[in-house]
Amino acid sequence: MKRVEGGICAVNGVTASGACEGDYGVSVIVSKNSTASAVFTSNKVVAAPVIITKDAVEDGRLSAIVANSGNANCFTGQEGMEDGMQMAKIVADKLELGTKDVAVASTGIIGRKLPMPVITDLINEAMENLKNSPKASRNVAEAIMTTDTFPKELAVETTLEDGNKVRIGGVCKGSGMIAPNMGTMLSFITTDVQASAEELQSALKEAVDKSFNMVVVDGDVSTNDMVVIMANGRSGRIDGKFQEALDYLCTELAKMIARDGEGATKFMEVEVKGAESLEDARSAAKAVVSSSLVKTAIFGADPNWGRIVAAVGYSGAEMDEKEVTISLKSDENMVNIVDNGVVKAYEGSKELVTAEDVMESSDIKITVDLNLGEYSAKAYGCDLSYEYVRINAEYST
Repeated sequence: MKRVEGGICAVNGVTASGACEGDYGVSVIVSKNSTASAVFTSNKVVAAPVIITKDAVEDGRLSAIVANSGNANCFTGQEGMEDGMQMAKIVADKLELGTKDVAVASTGIIGRKLPMPVITDLINEAMENLKNSPKASRNVAEAIMTTDTFPKELAVETTLEDGNKVRIGGVCKGSGMIAPNMGTMLSFITTDVQASAEELQSALKEAVDKSFNMVVVDGDVSTNDMVVIMANGRSGRIDGKFQEALDYLCTELAKMIARDGEGATKFMEVEVKGAESLEDARSAAKAVVSSSLVKTAIFGADPNWGRIVAAVGYSGAEMDEKEVTISLKSDENMVNIVDNGVVKAYEGSKELVTAEDVMESSDIKITVDLNLGEYSAKAYGCDLSYEYVRINAEYST
C-alpha cells in the first residue's frame, strides 16, 4: 500500500468541485452508478441532510454527493427537508439523475434556515467546474471547512489479492463537537473497488469503528455526522487488502481531525493494551482521550498519571490497579510513569523529569497496559486550551 496524490480524484471516473462565498461553501462529488454505503450520527436530534441521505443510500446506490458548510440545516423542520431535497434536485437535474441518486450533507450552525439563494448559486458554480484533478479534490476539502484550520484529504493505492490495483480517496472536515460515535464531521470516500452494498457497509463500519469513532475533541456528538463511500467498480473485487487500505485511510483522516481540534496545541494518541476484550480496550482508550482533566493536563504539560488511571477506572473496562503500566512517549523520549502498579514518576525521580519533558511535546502518546488479556485499541484527541473556550463562546455570534 502507498499514498498517492489526488484525494478523492485519485480514483478514475470521479469528478468533483468546490465553491465558496463568504461564510458558505458547497462541494459536489460525482461517481456515477456507484455502489454506496454510509454511517451516520448517533444523536437523536438528526439534521435534514442525514434523513435525506439515509433514504438515498437505502438501495445501496449513489451517483453524487452535495455538501454545504456554514449552516447545519438542523432543527429547521419541514422547510429544512425541502431545502435539502432542493440541493439534491439541482445536482440531479444537471446530471440527468434521479433525486435519490444524490446524497446531501451539511455542517455549520444549528437552528438557522439555509440561505437557499446563496447555496443554489454555489451549487450551480460547482457543477460548472467538475473535474478529475488534485485541485478539484482540494477545493472540495476546503469548501466543507467550518472552524477547521486546514483541508483534510488523502488517497492510497493497494494491490488486491486478484492482482488488480485499487485506489481509495477521501476528504473530511471536523475540528469541534467531535466525540465517539462521530462528532461534527463529514467524510466522503471514493474507490474503484468492486463490491456489493452489503460488503461495502461491512468494510466501512469496521474502518469507522477503528478511526472516526475513536476521535474525541470535546465530547459533544453532533447532529450532522456522516461518512459516505462510493465504489464505481472499475477495479478488482473487495478483499482483506482493501480493508487494510480503508482502515489506514480512515485512521489517517481521523488523526487529522484530532490534530485540528478547536484551539488545539497538542495531538494525543492513547493506546490501551492487554485488555480482556476489544470493547474494554476501546472503552478505556476513549475514556482517557475524552477526559477533560487529562486534556487540560496535556495542555499544561503536567504528567498527571492519576487522571489517566482514574479515566481507565471509570471506563467500565476490567482492570487491576496492581497490574497497570502507563507510559508517555514523544518523538524523542519514552518513560514509564507507572510500572505494574508502582508509581515511578514521583517527585525527585528521573522519570518525572523525563515525563515533564515528554509533556512539552506537540505529539504525545499515552500507552496503558492493563496486563489482563490480548486486546488493544487506539484513540485520538487533543488538548483542551483557552482558545477552545474562546472559539465556542463566540461561535454563533
